[in-house]
Amino acid sequence: MLQVSELASKEKLPIKFLEQIFSQLKRAGYVESRRGKYGGYSLARPMRQIKFGEVIRLIDGPLAPIRCVSHTSYVRCSCPDEAHCGLRMLMFDVRNAISTILDRHTLADIVEITLRKYRRDKITPPFLHRSVALASILPKEGEQPNRGKSRVEALKHFSGYQGSQSYNGRAKDAAK
Repeated sequence: MLQVSELASKEKLPIKFLEQIFSQLKRAGYVESRRGKYGGYSLARPMRQIKFGEVIRLIDGPLAPIRCVSHTSYVRCSCPDEAHCGLRMLMFDVRNAISTILDRHTLADIVEITLRKYRRDKITPPFLHRSVALASILPKEGEQPNRGKSRVEALKHFSGYQGSQSYNGRAKDAAK
């Protein structure tokens, strides 16, 4: 269970800002809430069913860098000939690349990538309880990542688990 006040304090973000985001996530069915002293938010779906592209579109809006290439909020640009506009063609490719990458990765993938990098660097993740052996969660060296339920779903049981870490392309490549 994640409390908004705790997250706001750790990340130095306004509580009202986080409450708006969690409200959107709740309405969309990504998180559920529980009231009370020990209340807060938890995932409403398994991590492997939460695609990053969907969540980013929900919170930030369209992925397209300009509106004339957006699937979800297209607006015609001022170009006299959209079909032959070089900038639009370039931005269309950018939009497709962003969409392809974000729609391919789930929350479970990102957690696994993050944990693999911690393991490679021999660092204890700050969001895991210290009594949990990192090796018990991650695939063994040289083993293919487990996209199934067993290791990733186990993360939900750790106290202090926050459920998100940022991804950088180097982490995936370095873990291979």
